[in-house]
Amino acid sequence: MPGSPAGDDAWCMDLALALARRGEGTTDPNPMVGAVVVRDGRIAGLGFHERPGAPHAEAVALAAAGPLAQGATLYVNLEPCDHYGRTPPCTQAIVRSGIRRVVAAIEDPDPRVRGRGFAALRAAGIQVEVGLRADEARELNEPFLKYAATGRPFVLLKAAVSLDGRIATSTGSSRWITGRLARAAVHRLRARYPAIMVGAGTALADDPELTARTEPPAPRQPLRVVVDSRARLPISARMLRAPGTTVVATTPLAPPERVRALEEAGAEVLTLPSSAGRVDLPALLDALGRRGITGVLLEGGSTLNGAMLAQGLVDKVMFFVAPMLIGGQRAPGAIGDPGVRELSEAARLTGVRWQAYGADLCISGYVAPAGAKGALGGGD
Repeated sequence: MPGSPAGDDAWCMDLALALARRGEGTTDPNPMVGAVVVRDGRIAGLGFHERPGAPHAEAVALAAAGPLAQGATLYVNLEPCDHYGRTPPCTQAIVRSGIRRVVAAIEDPDPRVRGRGFAALRAAGIQVEVGLRADEARELNEPFLKYAATGRPFVLLKAAVSLDGRIATSTGSSRWITGRLARAAVHRLRARYPAIMVGAGTALADDPELTARTEPPAPRQPLRVVVDSRARLPISARMLRAPGTTVVATTPLAPPERVRALEEAGAEVLTLPSSAGRVDLPALLDALGRRGITGVLLEGGSTLNGAMLAQGLVDKVMFFVAPMLIGGQRAPGAIGDPGVRELSEAARLTGVRWQAYGADLCISGYVAPAGAKGALGGGD
């Protein structure tokens, strides 16, 4: 029906994006995808991808539409696949359905797809339009997009800081810098990301569980990764008793008896090359990528944050800033050594956003390094 919401391309793509978000926390390493079939201004079918191995969003929406797909328009937030994986190619289902037009937000960077899906549809005589709500679609699936293009997970550095940039007092007290609303937002982040990473110093000082505690409960717990070059994590650590899996990333410098003790306590120990006596961080990200981890929520602390940033391994930052002043020269900041010597070397942010969580302010943006940084040792 002309003039109705379903007759508007932007409205339909927004609906596809909203459907895609229903797969949040369950689709990894696949992307979140939603699909909408519209015929004569009316919604004929809806679908989203739930989990690996389940039907893709396009197939679900087309099945719901049935014969109404003939001559209809399909809206989807990511290029339909044109290869066999756990499910058949979506392009074949689209062609068989009689869809006349496909409106997609972005191309899929996966080398198995990357334009082939669009080409197959056009070759079948289907009108294809790409680019509507592209920014929103990229943000929705930013971990998948980086992983599909590079094989490495997308890294989001999250920190809770005081107004003067401290993450703890000089005695190590850090609970709680931010308020209830900001902490709830962090738990939702944890539920979205397949892995959380901290340094051994943070694990020793705070003894965190590193779980996603959301309401309703998160569909899965993220993989916990502790960067611990000498396997110092105690076997009494709370995370070893929490639901989910804990990986201790260490080096050949770790005493064998400590490695055995951690394994007996339920940890998975991953021994990686050392860089200046610390875990080689690029090697760690490569190992996580081989495991199918598309995104890492980096929760520090200061030393690991500094090393990851210095090596250009952070894609995005999210700082929750609390209206309090801690002070003290020995109170740690969010970004530790090595830091930069000149402001021209500082990593600056693009796409900056601000959002309030009660009295706290969340500032986020993508890291755009101003200058090359040397290969420095990892965090611990």
